[in-house]
Amino acid sequence: MKIFINLLVALTASLMASFALAQTWVPARAPSEDWEAVASSADGSKLIAGSQQDIYCISTNSGFTWITNTEPQAGSGNGSWTCIASSADGNKYAAINGASIWVSTNSGTTWFSNNVPGASWLAFAALSADGNKLVVVDGKSTSPGQIYSSTNWGVTVTPTTAPAIHWVSVAASADGTKLVAAGTIYSQNVGFIYTSTNSSLTWTLTGAPTNQFWAAVASSADGSKLVAASGASFGSDQPNGGIFTSTDFGMTWASNSVPPAQWESVASSADGTRLVAVAIEPVGLIYTSTNSGITWVSNNVPNDSWISVASSADGGEQLVAPLGDQSFKPQPIYISQTWPSPHLNLTPSSTNLTLGWTVPSKNFVVQQSADLTSWSVATNPPGLNLTNLQNQIILSPTNRSGFYRLKTP
Repeated sequence: MKIFINLLVALTASLMASFALAQTWVPARAPSEDWEAVASSADGSKLIAGSQQDIYCISTNSGFTWITNTEPQAGSGNGSWTCIASSADGNKYAAINGASIWVSTNSGTTWFSNNVPGASWLAFAALSADGNKLVVVDGKSTSPGQIYSSTNWGVTVTPTTAPAIHWVSVAASADGTKLVAAGTIYSQNVGFIYTSTNSSLTWTLTGAPTNQFWAAVASSADGSKLVAASGASFGSDQPNGGIFTSTDFGMTWASNSVPPAQWESVASSADGTRLVAVAIEPVGLIYTSTNSGITWVSNNVPNDSWISVASSADGGEQLVAPLGDQSFKPQPIYISQTWPSPHLNLTPSSTNLTLGWTVPSKNFVVQQSADLTSWSVATNPPGLNLTNLQNQIILSPTNRSGFYRLKTP
């Protein structure tokens, strides 16, 4: 069987070139608040943002309109979300508030909570693409904290075998088996990054620098490419942290060419090539990379202190939340939409071929042709593979040639 893939090379080159330039950021039409955290579905259509003031907003149309709600934990004495994580379809959310995990399985319509025994401040959470596997890290400052995991989207949560330190961030591969977590031992002025390849059963210390005050980590869909943000190096009272990346599951790390800053949050595309990093200080720093952190581009944005960032699977839609200006006034969320062209790929097996492409943030329709002249929508619709965040079509042997392309409607 011969199966050929046809893509318009000129169109692909044009879109990718525009993505490499400084991106345009615009207010996302959400209300101005003291925002704390943002999250996105794989295709970027479903967005959620949580504030420090018992407010959360949800968009189901890529930020064009927003619905404002009162957080379910309002009135509990601590309405601030320190983190929000989203499943690939945007139907399941996990939010952290104090020692409570709040989970929604219907896109934020209703929530249930789960208090973790012994935890005083759960700093960050990560969800698998299907939303079933949940990992949370305990960032308590008075004593070492633990990492907790769940395989039933937070109904039951148990401690893992990770060492007890001050954990600050965790990220997961799409299938939830590969994890990366960053933390600190304050008494020793040492920072660590650990990884797990078996859904948190065991943890391994990586080769990441230990002189960094780690703030955030992010992962590609397969867990091989990692990015970590540092707020500062130990022994300094200046915001002189950096961005570090790994392409071998955390075994080795490289520093990246970004200015020293108090980097606060990072996000990664599914393939790990498109990255975005934001800083609290100096104000106004949003940097993006389209080559896994080898080079970075600064972006023209307001002089805000940025606290959280989220990305669609293809990296074409990115959302950033400000901590507020220097007067601590409520500020708007900003969004960047660049819509890079997806890349088709073929994966052979013993009996067929799989045609796949990363879930795009702009709608594309897969078409097929027998002669490159007449095109029609593919007869078998694509399905989402939750292990790699790719839309996929199984191509059965037909003893003939075929051509495939992606086209916007």
